[in-house]
Amino acid sequence: MKILVTGGNGQLGMSLRRVAAGVIPSVASVSSGDSLGLWPRNDKENVIPSEASVSHEFIFADITSGPDTVKLDITDREAVMAFVKERGIEAIVNCAAYTNVDKAESDYETAELLNATAVGYLAEAMKAVGGLLVHISTDYVFGKEPYNTPCKEDQKGTPTGVYGLTKLHGEQAIAASGCRAVIIRTAWLYSEYGRNFVKTMLQLTAERPLLKVVFDQVGTPTYAGDLAEAIVKYVLSDEILSALRPRNDKKGVIPSERSEASVSQIEIFHYSNEGVCSWYDFAKMIAEYAGHTSCDIQPCHSEEFPSPVHRPAYSVLDKSKIKETFGLKIPYWTESLRKCIKNLEA
Repeated sequence: MKILVTGGNGQLGMSLRRVAAGVIPSVASVSSGDSLGLWPRNDKENVIPSEASVSHEFIFADITSGPDTVKLDITDREAVMAFVKERGIEAIVNCAAYTNVDKAESDYETAELLNATAVGYLAEAMKAVGGLLVHISTDYVFGKEPYNTPCKEDQKGTPTGVYGLTKLHGEQAIAASGCRAVIIRTAWLYSEYGRNFVKTMLQLTAERPLLKVVFDQVGTPTYAGDLAEAIVKYVLSDEILSALRPRNDKKGVIPSERSEASVSQIEIFHYSNEGVCSWYDFAKMIAEYAGHTSCDIQPCHSEEFPSPVHRPAYSVLDKSKIKETFGLKIPYWTESLRKCIKNLEA
């Protein structure tokens, strides 16, 4: 199966490359001779031997091209449709998103374009070829209504800002398209790549004697490497892909006034690491694992850091469904954090 990964240069896209490299040609091998970022190549050089046959080819795409990345603007409908048709794409993992939560409040048009309109184009393209869209969404689709129990997949979306609202619109665009889709909502994503909370805290706790971090926002960190592994090994497994056919039931779907008939082809899952913590707890563990003990990290209220958007006070995701569906064991958040910091220090 040929799989397109959009947002290929982002945190999850880069993590997917690494996971895929464990069963198909490595990034280093491909970058030397494949400027299009297509895995696997037709020749047999540098192919990692595996007991299991290689059943997928991955194409990583982003708004800018590179040695391992195809250039594709997913906000261009015609470009998306042509790319899918010409490359024979059978599945898309959409990791692309407008993720600047604060800036989105003053840039609704761009956030809506990337988080909703473009998602609709990807869904339309998969509908046209009978393919599968795996879309990454967020805990920010919740938060406006007060609650203190983990959010389930069928819970009503109540976003608190533009980012969450446009991501919810993206989910609804998929429901309206009638394509086969898996939506995975995640939270507090971090990795060895790009800019994220872990890398910011590593820098600040190394440089500053005092740091204040909010303790009244609670959720669960998600290591992108763990999520990428779950996507490649379980969601994109041959068994699951063959089983995800149109069904008549409407369990776990996005409510949408636009298309009640099409939603039976969507499965929604929640994925984050296990456990619960505040941003303060998160920062404390980052500093401890990095050995930055000289920095005094103190808890504070969100109101001490004025922001144009009201972030969810409690956005813990219930992961029962994905664990039961795939027999998946999810690592505890501190275990994965330690792994990421070790990788960054290596």
